[in-house]
Amino acid sequence: MDDPLNILFDEQAIEQKVSELAGQISHDYAGKELVLVCILKGAAIFAADLSRHLTIPVGLDFVHVSSYGSATVSSRTITVKKDIDMDIRGKNVLLVDGIIDTGDTMQYLLEQYRKRGPASIKVAVLLDKHSRRTADVRLDYRGFEIPDEFVVGYGMDCGEKYRNLPYIATLKNTE
Repeated sequence: MDDPLNILFDEQAIEQKVSELAGQISHDYAGKELVLVCILKGAAIFAADLSRHLTIPVGLDFVHVSSYGSATVSSRTITVKKDIDMDIRGKNVLLVDGIIDTGDTMQYLLEQYRKRGPASIKVAVLLDKHSRRTADVRLDYRGFEIPDEFVVGYGMDCGEKYRNLPYIATLKNTE
């Protein structure tokens, strides 16, 4: 990979944070079942690792939404490419995303899924680019706050590259 990368979080830091988040989620949902809704594609690795660290029963479903396409800046137009298959009425739902910046996509999903009557719906994100937030979205579980830079690795991409990196890095020269 020829593009210059600056590592923000290495494998060990990510592993520790995912374990901490899973511990808190397991505690908060003790005695309850939980449905993880993984927001594809960027959250796939985070959701997989998170689910393996949970000590409670979990269901897993996937929604594929996009507001980036192949760009490095959100278009702010949300497109649902694949919705969840599971009926979430009466269930505890946790939306899992790799990164949140403007919050528009998460706000959209929260509005759509609340209409389906879940018992509860909360949000877990690994990376929070809070400086770019335009939507009022509550994060119930948050890994790291990051600066306003484009990040790749651990499931996140630039033009479908870098998802496989075991760490999270900033990508320079994204023009």
